[in-house]
Amino acid sequence: MTAGSTGRASTAVAQAGEPSRVRARSRRRSMPGWLRSTLLWAAVVGIVVFCLFPIYWIVNTSLKSGAQLSSGSLWPSHATLGNYRSVLRDGDFLLALRNSAIVATTTTVLAMFVGSFAAYALARLRFPFKALLLGIVLSISTFPVIAIAAPLFKLWTDIGLYDAPYGLGLILPNLVFTLPLTIFILTSFFREIPRELEEAALVDGATRIQAFTKVVFPLAAPGLVTAALLVFFAAWNEFLFAITLTSTPQARTVPAAIAFFTGSVKFEAPLGTISAASVIVMVPLVVLVLVFQKKIVAGLTAGAVKG
Repeated sequence: MTAGSTGRASTAVAQAGEPSRVRARSRRRSMPGWLRSTLLWAAVVGIVVFCLFPIYWIVNTSLKSGAQLSSGSLWPSHATLGNYRSVLRDGDFLLALRNSAIVATTTTVLAMFVGSFAAYALARLRFPFKALLLGIVLSISTFPVIAIAAPLFKLWTDIGLYDAPYGLGLILPNLVFTLPLTIFILTSFFREIPRELEEAALVDGATRIQAFTKVVFPLAAPGLVTAALLVFFAAWNEFLFAITLTSTPQARTVPAAIAFFTGSVKFEAPLGTISAASVIVMVPLVVLVLVFQKKIVAGLTAGAVKG
């Protein structure tokens, strides 16, 4: 077969495939714009309903009492705030809220303090096996927590941290499993900040610490907020350590306290009070997301766009 015949054959194949592409484009063009918009908005509404329905169901259940709890209705026929009053009058639950606030806040502060310096070192300094070290740090976050629950219980019992008041015995375990995520997020952000800004600060007489705190730290604000919120949420919602390393209301955090709810009415399932307590616990997280939503979006998208 000559070169000319080969060229004619390839041209014929291309021309044979051209009608199918034209038909595909015509089918795409045949869909009206309003129909595409309708399908898109229908998909968006479906996703939103799918995500928000569990929250609505919890709120709906928290407003019911008595026989309504087993009715399964989408709206309470006689809404009541009795479950919320019962929960807020429960001294053990208030202690749990205090302990959760202490544990989550302390864990977040420590994780951000240690993690920011570690991430800055991994992003800026040159030393051997840096990538291996980052991989080892990240591998800690993938370790199954349940595998160390029993040994940690024994260790905490021996050293006197088991059932420590204010939930102080939960801070270190939470820190160990939230610090790798903090380091990973902040490392990617520090790498995106131009070195020239630090070098200019150093030329102007700033120390390395001053360049970090006054130049790099403010520029990495979206990443810092994102990492801090993720750490706070993880520590606030942590259940396994809370149920394993505590045994009294003076040390339990909210997830463990809710697990021990018995209800305010005898011989009645505590579904209403558990739902009310869950809504109360959820409120601080929702408020934080609403307040810092711009920083969160910037923090979650910056790495994807620049990285």
